[in-house]
Amino acid sequence: MSKITPGRMTAAHEGPLVVFVIGMRINHFHKPGKWLPVVNAMGPMIAELSRNPESGFLGTEYMLRSLRTIVLLQYWRDFDALEAYARARDQKHWPAWTAFNKAVGNDGTVGIYHETYVVPAHGSETIYANMVPFGLGKVSGTVPATGSRNEARSRMKGISAGD
Repeated sequence: MSKITPGRMTAAHEGPLVVFVIGMRINHFHKPGKWLPVVNAMGPMIAELSRNPESGFLGTEYMLRSLRTIVLLQYWRDFDALEAYARARDQKHWPAWTAFNKAVGNDGTVGIYHETYVVPAHGSETIYANMVPFGLGKVSGTVPATGSRNEARSRMKGISAGD
């Protein structure tokens, strides 16, 4: 169990990043032969990425949306790094993707999804109050949300709707 950090903190991350939301939905519980391999494929990919800081992978959060839906919130240095991993034939993603398409394809037993957000430098802000390490703060570390980091707008460094 992670230790709670008391007070108000913000992520120490500076610069651009990519937020990658990826997950799966079990559409037919009675077909574990279809969805269990999908569940089991992600752990080895995360371990592979975590062992290689040069990959551009910064870290992830696992979330359970429902009994059917698993979500991973991932942070990447940039889109090029994410895409390079997805296309690398010698990494774990490519064979897992090929196996999914062969075993499941469009049969409807398992749903998968991803959303990719490219966030420019100064295009995000975070706050963690009395929290365990979480999200971007977990992968980049945190600093006290005081002074110029006290308010959301100042954490965004002047970004406004018209900028």
